[in-house]
Amino acid sequence: MRSCLASLLFVLLAVFPAFAAGEISRDQLDKAISRLDRTLDRRAAIISQRQSKIDSLKQVYSESENFATLMEIGDTYTSFSNDSALAYFDLAFNAAVDDGDRIAAQLKRTALMPLAGLFEAAVIEYESIDSLEAHRADPGLYYESGRKLYSYIASAYSDFKPYKELYQAKALDRQQCLLAVLDRSSDEYLFNLGEYCLLTGSLSKAKALLGELIDRTADKGLLARANHHLSSIARRQGDRDAYKFYLACSSIADMESATLEVASLQELGTTLYDDGDINRSYRYLSTALDNAVRCAATLRMVESSKAMPIIASTYNGQADSWRNSIYVIMAIMFLLLTVLVATLFVLYREMKRMRRLEARLRIANNGKNMYIGQFLKLCSIYMDKLNKFVKLADRKISAGKADELSRMLKSGKFIEEQNADFYVVFDDAFLHIYPDFAEKVNNLLRPDCAITLKEGESLNTDLRILAIMRMGIDDSATIAQILNYSLNTIYSYRNRLRSRAVDKDNFEADVMKIAPMA
Repeated sequence: MRSCLASLLFVLLAVFPAFAAGEISRDQLDKAISRLDRTLDRRAAIISQRQSKIDSLKQVYSESENFATLMEIGDTYTSFSNDSALAYFDLAFNAAVDDGDRIAAQLKRTALMPLAGLFEAAVIEYESIDSLEAHRADPGLYYESGRKLYSYIASAYSDFKPYKELYQAKALDRQQCLLAVLDRSSDEYLFNLGEYCLLTGSLSKAKALLGELIDRTADKGLLARANHHLSSIARRQGDRDAYKFYLACSSIADMESATLEVASLQELGTTLYDDGDINRSYRYLSTALDNAVRCAATLRMVESSKAMPIIASTYNGQADSWRNSIYVIMAIMFLLLTVLVATLFVLYREMKRMRRLEARLRIANNGKNMYIGQFLKLCSIYMDKLNKFVKLADRKISAGKADELSRMLKSGKFIEEQNADFYVVFDDAFLHIYPDFAEKVNNLLRPDCAITLKEGESLNTDLRILAIMRMGIDDSATIAQILNYSLNTIYSYRNRLRSRAVDKDNFEADVMKIAPMA
């Protein structure tokens, strides 16, 4: 009854393969790729865990040397570091105490030898093993080792059809024998039957069987291989999304078990390169190549080397992209630097201008204070003189000397004395603010017309007229009144001064620009 149910299930799966492996949606593909990316992020930790397991087994072996531990270490090294696996299977072969153990170690070793490029030696050694003894010891291991050995060699001769067909036929023969000895309820049987159907062209049956296996097994190795076979079926059927999905699932299973002797990740990287996903392509192909080197699987390294042009092209593409990004960043930085320098230059110039304005305001403020001080001093002097004159007039009148006072006033001597005193005070006050006024005025005059002061003279009439003008009094009548000259006299002085100037039209304006001493 159990056999009938199994047969019925097989028929249903063959007729309705969608039960086992339905259509793959784009969302499923995206999630699988994202999961693979996350798994790759944990790659170092996963590899470290497997290495820790190997170290623990080595510690066990160092404490109690035995054949079983050597075989377990070799199995753990398989697909992780094939050189080490071969070395430990050699140790196990030499440590075996009976023919069965020796044949088991020898079969494990010959199955890995093609990965190291030892094709001929592997075939000779495998075919030299007594099949009866091997069948008696462990028929499943004997046929499985032969299947692996011939399959590896067939894949190595992918470009040489006669050799590929020869070794593929031998691999199928070993698989047929293997199916005959495996437990039909086991995952290994389901996988080998699915693989056999695939290799013999029964794609629907293979898809159903492998789909069922994926649904029920927890063996990461079988999951990786089953998904890889499903990707091959999807590629043959032209379903590109399913093809990439199963490659991603296969790669995830390989990564999670720290299996370094892989093919799915490299194939997926090449496919994504064709799709234009450059960043992932570079990451997957680089990881696949690194895995092959770490595993010391010569056969896989040869296969990975075929992807080197893609890796180089991808790297160059990334380098060009990074270079262009750097150029853009440099251009932006240069632009920002230019703007910064220009801003600093403008700020510096404005600061200089503000400092000049501040200096001018300070000078003007000092001049204003000086003007006020000198004006108050001049007022005080004239008030004092006025008081003295009033007292003098009062004494003269009280003494009956009004005629004498009248003669004194009419003589003009009093006015001359007052003017002389005024000039002294005015000259002192003005030169206190503009000590180099005479020099700066002479710079505005022709050399042969420069003003020459007499000994002991601070300012002369020419300079006093210009000094009053510099103080902001431009009206000739007012100037005449201050200096006690006639209006015509002031006109004459101003005209004569303009005629002596270097720039006659702008002479008086230039005088107004003479700055007070700071």
